[in-house]
Amino acid sequence: MRAPTLALAAGLLLGPSPLAADDAWYPSKYGAEDRLGALNELSPELVLEAAKLVVTGKTYGLGVETGRETPAYGTRTYQIFTSSAGDGSGATQGTNKLIFNDDLLITWLGIGTQIDGLGHIGIDHLYYNGVPVADFLGADGLRQFGIDRLPPIVARGVLLDVAGLDGVEVLDAGTAINRAEIDAAAKRQRVELRKGDVVILHTGWQSVAARDPAAFLAGEPGLGMQGARYLAELGAVAVGADTWALEVLPPEDPGEVFPVHQVLIPKNGIYVLENIRTDELVADGVGEFLFVLGAPRFVGAVQGVINPVAIR
Repeated sequence: MRAPTLALAAGLLLGPSPLAADDAWYPSKYGAEDRLGALNELSPELVLEAAKLVVTGKTYGLGVETGRETPAYGTRTYQIFTSSAGDGSGATQGTNKLIFNDDLLITWLGIGTQIDGLGHIGIDHLYYNGVPVADFLGADGLRQFGIDRLPPIVARGVLLDVAGLDGVEVLDAGTAINRAEIDAAAKRQRVELRKGDVVILHTGWQSVAARDPAAFLAGEPGLGMQGARYLAELGAVAVGADTWALEVLPPEDPGEVFPVHQVLIPKNGIYVLENIRTDELVADGVGEFLFVLGAPRFVGAVQGVINPVAIR
């Protein structure tokens, strides 16, 4: 374990600071050497319990399409190249006249529906469990925290229809979702949040992506700081939403940049799921389901494009 920073030590001596609620964020409760975070809460027992939620056999793909037109943060881009067999002319091979196509994908892994790994977000050059960036970051990939090391995420999924709670189709950008909204949505849907859950928020914001990509990326409704801490206390292993950044934008404190990500990822080892497609679940009135995700096994990847599945 690394020694506390001078600032942290001073905070312990002088009393609470604005971030005192979660300043002492490492070592992790799973041990100083842990690199998996909240996924330690998953177990065969929880899988069996979640499997009991499958009563109709209906499946829901929770991923949006990823392509050139998918709204993406910053300078992230997507480009796919396809080619025919052999010299590219499409000439057949062998007496059986084999023909095939191949493809090459050059893309950022944070486009469309995605999972943020524990190597994605840090605080002053420290990441989950206080690991310094110099210990794991390489130009050819992460030496720790790569999403290729994640186990299958099979758990109880809970969808909280926060837009429905307010009686609207789409929440306004800048609308913060905190404990009051989380509890009210859960009560309205008669679901109880439990340790080991994957919690997903429905704000209606994904519908903005197709009609106005610029507005979609300019801000969003989303999880607030209190709500993030609350879900961490409840034991969520992953938190997602139908928005591109999960958290409320502009942030509650205009001087901060993606502070909710810091509460979830480095401070609590909770994985972030973005651009989750929630409309079909909401249309069917589904509040809880079996959540299944096999993260892509790109060695050393910080994050990854995903298509999780809900089964009801």
